[in-house]
Amino acid sequence: MMSIKKLAGSLALAALLSQPVKAGDITFVTEEYAPFSYSDSGTIKGVAVEQVHQIAVAAGLSYRIEIMPWARAVVLAERRQDHCVFTTGHNRARDKRFRWVEPLLKDQMVMVRRKGSDVAITAPSDIHTLRVGAQRGDFAVEALQEHGFSNIDLAADISVSLGKLKSGRIDLMPTSVKTYEMMLEDGQPIEKAMLLDGQIYGIACHRAMPLDTVAAMQKALDELITSGKQDAIFAAYGLPPDARAAAR
Repeated sequence: MMSIKKLAGSLALAALLSQPVKAGDITFVTEEYAPFSYSDSGTIKGVAVEQVHQIAVAAGLSYRIEIMPWARAVVLAERRQDHCVFTTGHNRARDKRFRWVEPLLKDQMVMVRRKGSDVAITAPSDIHTLRVGAQRGDFAVEALQEHGFSNIDLAADISVSLGKLKSGRIDLMPTSVKTYEMMLEDGQPIEKAMLLDGQIYGIACHRAMPLDTVAAMQKALDELITSGKQDAIFAAYGLPPDARAAAR
């Protein structure tokens, strides 16, 4: 039988977990995925990170940004009422799991191979005979699974997947076009194998995040887009304007 002390402790914990999120105390979590989010000399930078900073300030939030493996970031945003995860692909499977602020960007996915590889694909069905690597919890994993592909070599982050691709442990790796272009600029020995479907990416917040807080963030993002500041952020990172986001 539970003691009075333990019962009181359990009730106190339940009360704490059920309390509504205060409008200002938000933790934004993300992953190492340049150019959207990455660590540089102890500072978290990136196209999406800069947008989140400006959104949070404009919405009047007190906040912090943390970087970690993607799978852990998604779990935290689903389990903790004061957490949001970005840059998150918005698909049907994720739609009702979060409250959304979008678009931070719109981008196509691309399947890449080692430069000079004889791996050839013309349709997603061709992938079934090949070794594909991706990050745990990543949108690309869900997209591949929707096509019936289950033999996926999972890694904690994209740098690990890239290392496997270059060493020949995997044949293909899905990533965004913008990330692929940055990898080429960095001299990575990779090339495009096939373009995949486009995707909207945004901030995915816990389902209990107050609607007025989500609305304030969405308003701030809308103003970021219409003012041209979002395009300026892309330009600062050497990327073309995200015209598809501006046309939202």
